Amino acid sequence: MRPDPLPESASRPVVTPLSPSVVYASDTPDMLDSQYEGGLSGYTYSREGHPNADVVAARIDRMEGAPNPGVVTGSGMAAVSAVLMGCLSSGDHVLGGNQLYGRSLRLMSEDLPRLGITTSLADPTDVDAFAAAIRPETRLILLEAVSNPTLRVADLKGIAALAKKRGILLAIDNTFTTPAALSPYELGADFVIHSVTKLLAGHSDVMLGYVSAADPAMAERLRVFSVTTGMVGSPFDCWLAERGMLSFDLRFARAQETAAKLADHLAGLPGVQRVIYPTRTDHPDHARAMDLLGGQGCNMLSFEVAPTRAAANALARAAEGIAFAPTLGDVGTTLSHPASSSHRALSEADRAALGMSEGFFRVSVGLEDSDALCETFASAVAAAHGA
Repeated sequence: MRPDPLPESASRPVVTPLSPSVVYASDTPDMLDSQYEGGLSGYTYSREGHPNADVVAARIDRMEGAPNPGVVTGSGMAAVSAVLMGCLSSGDHVLGGNQLYGRSLRLMSEDLPRLGITTSLADPTDVDAFAAAIRPETRLILLEAVSNPTLRVADLKGIAALAKKRGILLAIDNTFTTPAALSPYELGADFVIHSVTKLLAGHSDVMLGYVSAADPAMAERLRVFSVTTGMVGSPFDCWLAERGMLSFDLRFARAQETAAKLADHLAGLPGVQRVIYPTRTDHPDHARAMDLLGGQGCNMLSFEVAPTRAAANALARAAEGIAFAPTLGDVGTTLSHPASSSHRALSEADRAALGMSEGFFRVSVGLEDSDALCETFASAVAAAHGA
């Protein structure tokens, strides 16, 4: 039975309509053939694509200057998986940054080897370390511009030049930095990845990812793999993400401004042992950050208090109104403790080697009043110092 037609209207909606339909009807087998073969544009089955996903993908394509249409996936990790599992083969080797997102590290260390894809890690701030880690079978390099949670800035220009010279594909996860601060395709990236869940959507109510490719053949492999494995995001999440993306530029600018102010404020508080923020002159990669990010620091910062669980618990309890949650990019500021969340699987010694003690916190700065936020963190740090 065909659905009733929509009422005719001389005007049009100012908000993209939500299209939750799982299937789309064609008039004839010839029409369906033409859709699959590219003679007609249209939708067939939502796992193969739907209007709300295409709207979101097209918006991020424009933001990133993507040479080919990107794919919206059900999560950021689905986007990472689409690159690593959809574009690589048994016998290939992947070289990654040694401070990638935890689940990206797990995918590389535990899942890809089961498929015959070998992996290794190197320090992304050291292009010589990457050069030394390349093997004859190295097919792809996976990087994040700014590491999570220590906010080290990768030598993207050096590694991109190295990858091009050696004929190795380069995938850059631009979630932390976003298109507002970094343009991976201009640096020579072959793939750009996003967890749309974070800053792009921005309201902690969406689970989506995005991936695009510079080469048309690789873009088609991403599309086919995502369709085959059912990676497409839901229409409702795409609809919510589009709404969030409409305010992205304003949210990013406000959060970045507040983050820089909070970083300087924290650095002057008794009990704070160090503050990590890319535009501060004491950042270990300050010169590279200023060059790569065009003087922008983004919305993430990290800091360290006394390296004890008692101090960490006291700080989290005293940070009133700040969500203690392992996420980032929300309109509200969130506080994360790597030792008990993202890096809990590592030993204390391994965390220490990466610069993360029990007193190490990551902050995703939101849209609160900056003075009020500084007061809240002053109280929280004082509580930790007292503990």
